[in-house]
Amino acid sequence: MKNKILILFAVVFANQIFAQTVVLPDEPDSRVITTGMPFLLVAPEARGAAMGDMGVATSVDVFSQNWNSSKYAFSEAKQGFGVSYTPYLTKIVNDISLGYLSYFNRINDRSAFAASFKYFGLGEIELVQDENSQPLVVKPNELSIDASYALKLSEQFAMSVAMRYSRSDLKIQQVDANAQAANTFGVDVSGYYQSEETAYNSFNGRTRLAFAIQNIGPKFKYDEGGQENFQPTTLRLGAGFDFILDNYNKVSVTGEVTKLLVPTPPVYGTEYEYIDNNGNGQYDPEEDELGDVVQTDVIIDGKDPDVGFFKGMFQSFGDAPGGFSEEMKEWTWALGAEYVYNDAFALRLGYFHESEEKGARQFFAIGAGFKYNIIGIDLSYLFSSSSVQNPLENTLRFSLSFNIDRGAYVEY
Repeated sequence: MKNKILILFAVVFANQIFAQTVVLPDEPDSRVITTGMPFLLVAPEARGAAMGDMGVATSVDVFSQNWNSSKYAFSEAKQGFGVSYTPYLTKIVNDISLGYLSYFNRINDRSAFAASFKYFGLGEIELVQDENSQPLVVKPNELSIDASYALKLSEQFAMSVAMRYSRSDLKIQQVDANAQAANTFGVDVSGYYQSEETAYNSFNGRTRLAFAIQNIGPKFKYDEGGQENFQPTTLRLGAGFDFILDNYNKVSVTGEVTKLLVPTPPVYGTEYEYIDNNGNGQYDPEEDELGDVVQTDVIIDGKDPDVGFFKGMFQSFGDAPGGFSEEMKEWTWALGAEYVYNDAFALRLGYFHESEEKGARQFFAIGAGFKYNIIGIDLSYLFSSSSVQNPLENTLRFSLSFNIDRGAYVEY
């Protein structure tokens, strides 16, 4: 009888030992925010690239559709169109590039319409089954097409709404039979304020303020049972000032901050059973023994990122596991300056900064612009200042624009 009681006591005691569980953090992973279709975030034109990948609050140009389409309501040209070309990963390959087409038409004194097309080609990839078979050449690509309408709500302020269709054909059907091109829709909402010229002691000045929330839309996936991906929903805030020195010389300075409105990856851990050898009810790695795995991917710190896109936008402002300090690191900032002579020649300089813990993109950029009659040519060049190599490092970007009926509208 005593032996049975001892055995029963041992079984119960063993069950109590293994009833203890502990959640241990997994190996630390990077908490860089990732999204699908990141090509939508690449600056596709030379002027914005030369000023540190910014454009939400700069003065209006043909390519404003990419940054803030509400600026078209302040265009002095009746209409215009442009084409731009950006080589990508030039140190590794020579057939990856981003092409961009843009068109706008200022319908009347208060409104404007615009559209653009962006194409990101990843070059040719040869698939070879064995040494005796002919290679199959595939060309993965991504693209987007959008249209916008801008309306002046007052003499100095305009807003715009843009609709965008995006398609990402990166998974190769010849390799994965379940793969398919991902398709999704998005919306941009933007606003732009441009003050009248104000006379100061030795120059005239003009203030610019702007915001844009881009790529607001549902998540998407590349196959029926695959992972859902967020679009690169982005908040842009910018401010600038024009120093109008005389009829020929103007210097503009602009600053911009951006943030991805996408949830931050939390800190994950794994829940284990453990033997509490010292009986203190707490896991001691030097004395206690780990048992079986109870659950994986347990969120230790942060919030669950598996939410809808709309909730994710608001959650992104307060879900970083590191608290406020980490939230601030998720903001990027850029500063840019532009000197324009006689509206015919421009020199540009910019700097872009991203936290080393959130991607480490840090670079300087320079550029120039030339205009003759209705034709404009812009160039930019990027110098990385980060230890992480930039895919656009030492890349020359080229843009060609046409402004038709320049001077058709005179602001103020």
